[in-house]
Amino acid sequence: MKAAVFYGPKQLLKIEEVPTPEAGAGEIRVKVAACGLCHTDLHYIDSGVPTFKKPPLILGHEISGTVDQIGEGVTQFKVGDRVLLPAVMSCGTCYNCRTGRENICMNMKMPGNDMDGGYAEYICAPAKDAFHLPEEIPLVEGSIIADAITTPFHAIKNRAQVKPGDTVVIMGCGGVGLNCVQVAAAAGASVIAVDLLPQKLEWAKQFGAVATINPKEVDNVAKAVRKLTGGGADIAIECIGNPKTMEIAFDCLRAGGRMTIVGYSEHAMNLNASRLMYREMEVIGSLGCRPVDYPKCIELARTGKIRVKEMVTRRFTLEEINEGFDYLRSGEGIRGVIAFE
Repeated sequence: MKAAVFYGPKQLLKIEEVPTPEAGAGEIRVKVAACGLCHTDLHYIDSGVPTFKKPPLILGHEISGTVDQIGEGVTQFKVGDRVLLPAVMSCGTCYNCRTGRENICMNMKMPGNDMDGGYAEYICAPAKDAFHLPEEIPLVEGSIIADAITTPFHAIKNRAQVKPGDTVVIMGCGGVGLNCVQVAAAAGASVIAVDLLPQKLEWAKQFGAVATINPKEVDNVAKAVRKLTGGGADIAIECIGNPKTMEIAFDCLRAGGRMTIVGYSEHAMNLNASRLMYREMEVIGSLGCRPVDYPKCIELARTGKIRVKEMVTRRFTLEEINEGFDYLRSGEGIRGVIAFE
């Protein structure tokens, strides 16, 4: 089969012929329809963040496709079924899994990190982790549900605990940020979107933001948010992964507010400890999504309450994958995918 192989940081991915995997006991083999291009991959390629499986490695963790082969003992799928594979696969037996926090499983396996991922024609995965994808959801565009939809859902509903009537400021309107906008809006929040690019702010309005702020057009983002909200937002979501924007997000909050960090950064941030204590502020991390919430996200997409098709603004072939990553770096679109059909 053909695959895009990652050999190390600062290198282009190489299109190569590699052995086609065979489904083992309890596994399905999926003929990949699409795999989303994600900034997580750029952390490996551009920034040298190490993968758990040492290169050579096939990246990619937003995977949709059709079941092509059934392993021994698998009864819940048949050949030809449309499926979505989650971005993180859990063990089901560690303490975190047993207490309902499978998204931070102590033994998690991530396609394109711990194991070969979806920038390939085929991938094998445990059947217990796969989800049926309804016919109403386009197979190619549906791939982004695996991370770009489910990660914001978990951040908004479970970690930030957004409720109807909350004011929510969202820092960064990339793929994850825009989906945070539409999930928060669907939850009944008044959303303020913050980004440097006018086009992304326009998209944020289309996906439910009631107001937008371009930091280049105001003296102080936090003051602008406090003016719009009458004292500060109830909740701030940071989707960029920059300590400076995390600090700005924290400053946007009213007393008793909650900041949820979705963006990844290996660097430290500086927060005012006295304000954190005296004003009973909350700072919460958010990673991925629990398996129990995937069916909810799929249903929201099936019924159109969460828009998926509009999120995919470019398709690339496998041979165009390096061009696809350039598109991701440029920030021009919302989401690109590698499409095999």
